Amino acid sequence: RMDAIYVSNLTKKYGKQEILKGINLRIKEGEFYALMGPNGSGKTTLVSIIASVSLPTTGEVKIYGKNPQFMKKIISYVPQENFSSPLLTGKENLIYFAQLLGYSKNEARKMVDEILERMGLSIDGNKRVSVYSGGMRKKLEIATAFFPGTKILILDEPTTGLDPAARRDLLGLIQKMKGDSTILMVTHIGTDAEVANRVGLMKDGRIIMEGEPQKLKRMVGIQHVINIETSTKSKRAMEVLMKLGKEVMETATGYRIYCEKPEEILPEIIREMDKIGCKIIKSEIEEPSLEDVFFKITGGENADNSHI
Repeated sequence: RMDAIYVSNLTKKYGKQEILKGINLRIKEGEFYALMGPNGSGKTTLVSIIASVSLPTTGEVKIYGKNPQFMKKIISYVPQENFSSPLLTGKENLIYFAQLLGYSKNEARKMVDEILERMGLSIDGNKRVSVYSGGMRKKLEIATAFFPGTKILILDEPTTGLDPAARRDLLGLIQKMKGDSTILMVTHIGTDAEVANRVGLMKDGRIIMEGEPQKLKRMVGIQHVINIETSTKSKRAMEVLMKLGKEVMETATGYRIYCEKPEEILPEIIREMDKIGCKIIKSEIEEPSLEDVFFKITGGENADNSHI
């Protein structure tokens, strides 16, 4: 399979600030690649250059061996910000986008009906986008990738702001597109990245590690994770947990403890936390996630902290 996306020694500077520091990336035709990393790592900057929305400072990008400027017709770029008009219906939005690509109104209408059917939006196609849920609106925008000729789909944080059910629905839909299109998805959510064939972990303008999701987990050697939700968080709680597990990551609701024998350690964690007055609301033994991988290789920085 040939390279659908080829990036070599790519840099991007804004004034003195270097956002991308020599990115090398190759994505094969039909591959689903997820780019994961924390706030400010440069993910959005990278994909906007690949999509030919902005230009690099130095380095090279090739889409099927050609300059991206000449390949815009085959790239569908869905940015994080919504771009459909809330004043138009779903159908009217898609017809408008199709006409921008040079299709006649009649061609666009026929094409759009088929696309809405495929996306499960037939019934809602005649409703104004202002009444759509977040998930429906994102689906509608991803529908632009079904216009004939699209070979590369670039999605920037497609599930941000969606509830868990809408997220699963959308990810299922994206997975179905795998193979038909080459997919490059930006995310800061590990469970989203898990559905990709290959994941690149990005930090400070560089891709620091890449591989298949399961391979990445094996490479960093995390065996088990205990996830606890606590009533409060404190420096003292962190100290107690560090003594019991190998490493500890603070989360929005509590802590993740990396260890080898979770069944033995969990009762001890509950006892010790109780002694310092930190109540455990919920505890689970889990398989490691890609966020855990990121935490390990960056020496304690959590990937899931924002969008870039």
